[in-house]
Amino acid sequence: MVQKGLEMMTAKDFQVIDADAHVVETERTWDFMDPADAKYRPTLEQSPNDPQRQHWVIDGKNRGFRFPTLTDMELQERSSRGRNITTPQAARELDDVQLRLKDMDRLGIDAQVLHHTLWIEQVAEEPEVERAICKGWNNWVGDIWKQSEGRLLWSCVPPWMSIDAAIEEMNIAKENGAVAMTMRPIEGERTILDPYFYPLYEEAIRLNLTVAVHIANGNPNMVNLLRTPEDPGSAFGIFRIPTVAACHALIMSPIPKKFPELRWGFIEASAGWVPWVITEAKNRYQGAARKFPENVLKEYNIYVTCQTDDDIPYILQCAGEDNIVIGTDYGHFDPSSEVDAISVFKEQGTISESAMTKILRDNPKAMYGL
Repeated sequence: MVQKGLEMMTAKDFQVIDADAHVVETERTWDFMDPADAKYRPTLEQSPNDPQRQHWVIDGKNRGFRFPTLTDMELQERSSRGRNITTPQAARELDDVQLRLKDMDRLGIDAQVLHHTLWIEQVAEEPEVERAICKGWNNWVGDIWKQSEGRLLWSCVPPWMSIDAAIEEMNIAKENGAVAMTMRPIEGERTILDPYFYPLYEEAIRLNLTVAVHIANGNPNMVNLLRTPEDPGSAFGIFRIPTVAACHALIMSPIPKKFPELRWGFIEASAGWVPWVITEAKNRYQGAARKFPENVLKEYNIYVTCQTDDDIPYILQCAGEDNIVIGTDYGHFDPSSEVDAISVFKEQGTISESAMTKILRDNPKAMYGL
């Protein structure tokens, strides 16, 4: 239950849902790890060339950078260049949950679904290390959910290398506010189509959890191949393209028919590619003499987060109005971040009121089973 003014709200009453927000891990995150797992605790190391840049070190290896902590002046400077991204540090890092809720009220957001920041790349090579870190992170965000009185929902991170441990984490997470299970489009040598993950899909259905395919890449060889100093935009090929390809592969695969109740979310890759993927899949269905669904996203329970710079009217024309949601990427400072995305979206006036209500309320509720 959420206290708002003099009225009590339940999840079914949320009018605006941010389908893609973030928690920014700090060293305090790992205080929620089991004491027996202390030897696996991630640590931060400073970059010798950039005092604002830090890297997480896990099991003796660099496992990715931590988003920089910017001063209020730096945030205001970036905002003055056209993006309203001024948010309190304690709200971004969720040291002060009530401050986060207050900032959500300022932005006109009733609820956010929180996604990780750390797991955009591989974080561990050994199952016991992965299990310890995932468990600690899930404990941390579950505690945040309790403090938020239900407004900060979240996507749990299962330890993919151990199916039994992953199922255990999913069950604990569900009891503590999780509405989704995170998947990377590529997990080591596997994709989301691999039968290895079928037990997780079965459990997600049983627990009413969505599979949230967030931009990421869990194959270090591919990441190293595509990451080059000559291409400052290499993250597009490393993280976004695999997410788009995963959606196309899912549509082409037997999985939507095998798990018809399972919901899928493709997160933070924008939505401009959706018409292209639908057209490509339709042509390939026809080439294989397969009947293509009239509305493939709706029939296969696939949802996609859009951005305000997408051509949303065209996307809705191709994909229908029932499977597009929107997120702010609250907490990050990257090409997907737009903290005021909700207000910008409302002001654009390019789609009908009914379509806007679906994107802001009805679709994310359906996507996350609220």
